[in-house]
Amino acid sequence: MTPLESLNEFLGNAEGWLWTWAGMPVVIVLGLYFTIRSKGVQFRMIPAMFGAIAQKAQREEVDDGAKGEGRTQRTKSLSAFQAFSISAAARVGTGNISGVAGAIFLGGPGAVLWMWVMCLLTGAASFIESTLAQLWKTRADDTYKGGPAFYIARGLGSRKFGLFFAVLFIFCFAFAFTSLQANTIVDAFTGAVAVYTDPEGLPWLPIVLGVLLALLTGVIVFGGMRRVATVAQNMVPIMAAIYLLVGIIIVGMNIGELPRVVSQIVTEAFSPQAFIGGGFGAALVNGVQRGMLSNEAGMGSVPNVAATASVSHPVKQGLVQTLGVYFDTILICSITAFIVLVAFPDISVGGEGLVMVQQSLSDNLGAWAAILLAAIMFLLAFTSVLGNFSYGEANMHFITSKRGWHLAFGAAVTVLVFIGSVIAVDLAWTIAGVSMVFIALINLVVIAILAPTAFKLLRHYNAQRAQGLDPIFLASDLPEIKNVEVWVDEDVCDYQDARREDQAAAR
Repeated sequence: MTPLESLNEFLGNAEGWLWTWAGMPVVIVLGLYFTIRSKGVQFRMIPAMFGAIAQKAQREEVDDGAKGEGRTQRTKSLSAFQAFSISAAARVGTGNISGVAGAIFLGGPGAVLWMWVMCLLTGAASFIESTLAQLWKTRADDTYKGGPAFYIARGLGSRKFGLFFAVLFIFCFAFAFTSLQANTIVDAFTGAVAVYTDPEGLPWLPIVLGVLLALLTGVIVFGGMRRVATVAQNMVPIMAAIYLLVGIIIVGMNIGELPRVVSQIVTEAFSPQAFIGGGFGAALVNGVQRGMLSNEAGMGSVPNVAATASVSHPVKQGLVQTLGVYFDTILICSITAFIVLVAFPDISVGGEGLVMVQQSLSDNLGAWAAILLAAIMFLLAFTSVLGNFSYGEANMHFITSKRGWHLAFGAAVTVLVFIGSVIAVDLAWTIAGVSMVFIALINLVVIAILAPTAFKLLRHYNAQRAQGLDPIFLASDLPEIKNVEVWVDEDVCDYQDARREDQAAAR
């Protein structure tokens, strides 16, 4: 075994140990705490989530060019749905296919139930972190910016700790995971080509794909967050619709297997065999770990996008991003689970992870399904590239607002997309995975400390809803909350003007 292989194995074992003995207990305990203190916000306010996601961004007047042609209205920031789309783009990645299939392979069908349970439990953590990100966001050129680095600096009063978090976050998400998603795209296309010819006879294929991906990434990211949002809000619904349709077709073709699949998921989650291994049981460990890695609830990633939305109350974006957790796990991850389990009653003969998904698609739809899977993996991975860029861009803004550094950051992401397309990245996956554990633990502890502020905002929001009002927050409403920059009269007036225009247009 080479030194790099030994390091990869060591870090892989360390990641598993950290998730089992540190990550899981913290996630479960704090998930219960957030759920109880918020009175089950992730359950009782589902109708409000759908209402919040439909609201448009505020507008501002701007000069119409340099020719003095008057002033026009344009969107000041991202809408709730655009912020939802960007976060969904990052959340819904290849882990929703290969990660879920891997959890089933390692932990059995029972792992799916624990994914669902953790999704429902950690929804409260997603609500809190996104609400805090909205509260302590700041103004930027094209959108608002915010996230854990900002609420660490403003809520805990430690800019140095915020800087540490921002640097660690950029390394893990914006750089490592961006290059890894590009590598996944190339692997998917190579697998599709292998159906018809030997990819080893096409050594130039990864280079060509890498160049194309880098160019496509550069065109989008150098267009700023508005362009990223536009692409995300168009690609995410298409991506979800295609994968949902594939899942429905395969389940429909095997409808007789559905009762057996549901029974397997439920019974094997509680079987004695499921609680052997790792002290907690393979099903429990893999379900919790893969579920959280997939929907990113409480991990500190989604708040970077949640802060960009223009809303009248911080709680609204907390609700929207909680809905994103359900979209990722209850919908997308469940599709993968059913695709795998209808085809493989005995998962021990199915092959590892993604192999089971490929085999199920081929058995049900034919050999051409390899191309379909490559297209789906491209959509999943490329939207994740854009989402991870937006995460990193928010943290870059925390470090510096100088445009030169942001251009350099965009260039670095573009280059890493190419590099990730053409190199082996096993060690990079492992390093990024270990980094992610630390990011999640830091963020969970921070939002636990700041959670009382989020609960206070929730009470403020519900008090207005009880009066039949569209909730609006001003910093002066809760003067005891310090270091709030954005929530002043002018922000809410812009929002109210936009709402009146929308209502007039509807009439």
